[in-house]
Parts: sequence; structure tokens; C-alpha cells
Amino acid sequence: MTEPFREFHFTPDDFERVRKMIYDYAGIALHTGKQDMVYGRLARRLRALGLSNFKDYLARLERGDHKEWEAFVNSLTTNLTSFFREEHHFPILAEHLKKRRDNGAVTVWCSATSTGEEPYSIAMTICETFDSLTPNARIIATDLDTSVLDFAAKGIYPAERVEKLSPARLSRFMVRQPDGQFAVKQELKNLITFRRLNLIDNNWAIRGPFDAIFCRNVMIYFDKATQLSILKKFAPMLKQDGLLFVGHSENFYHAADVFRLRGKTVYELASAASARID
Repeated sequence: MTEPFREFHFTPDDFERVRKMIYDYAGIALHTGKQDMVYGRLARRLRALGLSNFKDYLARLERGDHKEWEAFVNSLTTNLTSFFREEHHFPILAEHLKKRRDNGAVTVWCSATSTGEEPYSIAMTICETFDSLTPNARIIATDLDTSVLDFAAKGIYPAERVEKLSPARLSRFMVRQPDGQFAVKQELKNLITFRRLNLIDNNWAIRGPFDAIFCRNVMIYFDKATQLSILKKFAPMLKQDGLLFVGHSENFYHAADVFRLRGKTVYELASAASARID
């Protein structure tokens, strides 16, 4: 079969080097069928840098070019999100947090912020739950990709990105801009702290414990061993009765000694589940 025309020579060895680099750095396990995706995304970096081949590009990374490492990771991470995605989670979060309104600030960690729709949906839910734009709440929103964090922190979205929000939510939480885009109200932004964080780092520069952790549609990019390692680090970051929200295609039966399924893609600490059953 004829090989597709490519602007840059891209060998199986180049692909394997990319796979190892992104796995070692971010824990992302690229499937062997992702060659075309990797080529397409990284070819943009070669053009931007004026390079003529992948070997020179990968050598640049291996020499420790910090700025390019950031661009490399940003290129290979996938950011698919929307406001109130997997909507069934948010009423569960609201009921969970209602019980905590008299116990100090409620705290939520959104560990895969992407372009911000998820932490802003969490913030809207908290405001609605406590009927206030200034509730006693704190949201930590983290991501590996610095470009999406910058976008999220600005909080400005094209009209098509907010079209699924109800008119009531748009009016309460957004301000229409002269160019037709929508900006998140400052009160909502004040609830959120955006930070870069790599989930496979040994130490996380955030402090818990949290009432809830959102880690949705992230673990599918990790192998089972990496998933288990991250889940074990999540456990002490949750309050004893806290909840872990995960994506619709994710399950953690291999980590039953750490987390137990509480409801539809909602987990609790195994120790809390045992205490509840006893």
C-alpha cells in the first residue's frame, strides 16, 4: 500500500520516541494507532520552528528546551469539554454540598480544567445551591496544558460555546460582549484559582482535603498502573465523606481497595463505603 505523502519524514522510531516522551512526562499512553494524529499535531511545531525533520525536533526536546516541552505537551493533549457536560453529576454535587453549608468553606478540585467550562459549571452549581454569587466556596482548577489554562482564566467564550446554557444562567453568570461573545462574571471567576498541575508528578502544589474532586475523561489516557497511582494520591486529598466524579467511560474496579462506586460514575473512598455499610 502506498504511504501517504508527508511534508516531514516521520518514522516508526520517531513515533516510539514521542510515545515514550509523553508517557514519561505526563503518563499519557498513546495507542499505536495514533501515528497520524501525532504527526499532524507535531508537524505544526516543526513548521513554527523552521525545522525540516522530526529527529531534529525530538533532539531539541531531549536537550531540555523547556518552552518547547510546554508546546509539545500542549500539542498532544486533547481538550474536549462543554458547559455542564455529563449533566447528571451536577445535581449530585449540589446535594452533596448542601450538607456542608454550615461547616465552613466548601472546596472542590477540578483536576482537568481544559478551557474552563467544567470549573465554571461547578461554580455555577455552587452559586445556585447557596443562592449567592459570593458563596463560601473555593475551587482549584488545574490542567497540564498551559494554553487552555490561559483561555479558561480569561473566561470569554464564543456564543456557540454557551448556547446550551439556559437563558436564566446566561443572565445570571455571563455578560454579553460587544463582539457577541460572552464573558464569565467576575464574581464567578473569583471563586476559582487556576494552576498548572501534572497529575503524575510526585508532589502536587495544592492543599486538600476537598469535598469533591472532578477527574473526568482523563484517566482513559493512562494505563492501569498510572491510574492506580493517581487514585492513591487522590485518596488523602478527599474528605472522608468526599466524592470523586469521573467520566462516563471510566471505571476503577482495579482500585477497589481505594475507591468504591457510589453511583453513576461517582466514587467514594473505600473506607467511607465500608463505614457506611457497617
